[in-house]
Amino acid sequence: MKGMTIIVKEVTTLVIGFILLYSINLILTGHLTPGGGFVGGVMLACGFILMVLSYGKEKVNSLISDRSTTVWDCSGAFAFLVIALLGYFAGDFFANFFAQPGNFRLFSGGTIPLANIAIGIKVGACMAGAFIALTLFRGPAESFPGGKL
Repeated sequence: MKGMTIIVKEVTTLVIGFILLYSINLILTGHLTPGGGFVGGVMLACGFILMVLSYGKEKVNSLISDRSTTVWDCSGAFAFLVIALLGYFAGDFFANFFAQPGNFRLFSGGTIPLANIAIGIKVGACMAGAFIALTLFRGPAESFPGGKL
């Protein structure tokens, strides 16, 4: 079997849900607490990388491919652009076009939580795609200039 030992796989199975929930929490509450789209996206990618290291790249690549990470990466960037342009049509570039109900509430950030979600998707997919590229397209040391890494 590919991947790590059964102990590492079982611990990963238990922990991966908490990692994904924590990353979603960081993305959604980034306008109220330290965190946000970038940090939440990094946590999403770390969960993916943990799965690859535990189960092996063949099993994880059957679930998530490099093509799907590219689609999610472009979708996150496009969503961020749409949020910015909707603000432009509302009056100014990145203008807040939502009513703010009050301070320190979940929906008090206006368009910032939407931008955090878009950036979280983009960063998570981009980092996961970069990790896939590094694991899939690595070659022997002789293929690099000078023959050494």
